[in-house]
Amino acid sequence: MKATIGDQVLVESSTTGRARRCGEVVGLHHEDGTPPYDVRWTEDGHVSLLYPGPDTHIEHPRRLERT
Repeated sequence: MKATIGDQVLVESSTTGRARRCGEVVGLHHEDGTPPYDVRWTEDGHVSLLYPGPDTHIEHPRRLERT
């Protein structure tokens, strides 16, 4: 998994009835874009360190705009 600053992070809930978490990558710890990432979460603006698991997806807004 690789990300760049500004990419969107979506973490699916592993529990039925709970919403997915959405955030924006605001910091990288490795030049090649591999984890972990600093993520600003949409629901409260809190920034935390994220080691993505199998339920995590990265969306690249700049790539989506070209299609």
